[in-house]
Amino acid sequence: MLMAQENETTQTETTETYQEEEETTDPTVLEDESQIESTSFHAALKQKFIEGGAAFMSFVILCLIFGLAIAIERVIYLNLASTNTKKLIVSVEDALNNGGVEAAKEVCRNTRGPIARIFYQGLCRYDQGIDMVEKSVVSYGSVQMGLLEKGMSWISLFIGLAPMLGFLGTVIGMIDAFDKIQAAGGIQPSLVAGGIKVALITTVGGLIVAMILQVFYNYCIAKIESIVNDMEDASVTLLDILVKYNQKH
Repeated sequence: MLMAQENETTQTETTETYQEEEETTDPTVLEDESQIESTSFHAALKQKFIEGGAAFMSFVILCLIFGLAIAIERVIYLNLASTNTKKLIVSVEDALNNGGVEAAKEVCRNTRGPIARIFYQGLCRYDQGIDMVEKSVVSYGSVQMGLLEKGMSWISLFIGLAPMLGFLGTVIGMIDAFDKIQAAGGIQPSLVAGGIKVALITTVGGLIVAMILQVFYNYCIAKIESIVNDMEDASVTLLDILVKYNQKH
């Protein structure tokens, strides 16, 4: 009996000690596991990049880098170009009624965005008549639209170029596979697998890059359309305000 009790006591102590060790080491184990998973992901990504062929995959990555650089610059520019159009129109109208054309021009100078610039150009031609104001607004609106669309053609180029590079890698990979089959004088899965693997990896890389850039491209296009619509509505409103001001004075 005494021996049995001693064995049970020893097992209990061993179990408690083991549980305490598990509790004390759990956070470290989790951190180590997360680090291992992160390292394995990066290692796998690097391995796929190498397997896809450094020559073609490098060009695909360059498309992604340059495309993202232009897209991020456009996103920042377009967000800075967005203004509160209603607030600007109210401010310009109040300044025009209270301080005249010069006060309205000062409001436009202190406001960022293409709409404020268009307003400023129109107000500068006020002394030449409403017709000249309208022509100035239309002409400068086209200039601002060109600035908004600047760089979009480059993003579109990289969207089309990345999959093409991937498909080119695919074709070259398949050619390499058939060359190995011809040299071996027969079809062996191990010979064909390498070339097909390279072909598929380059295609996947190009398609992923194109999808990423397409999201940014569509966002920029939607933003440009929104700003252009605001510009057109605001231009019409400015002409109406100037016509009313001209009738009063």
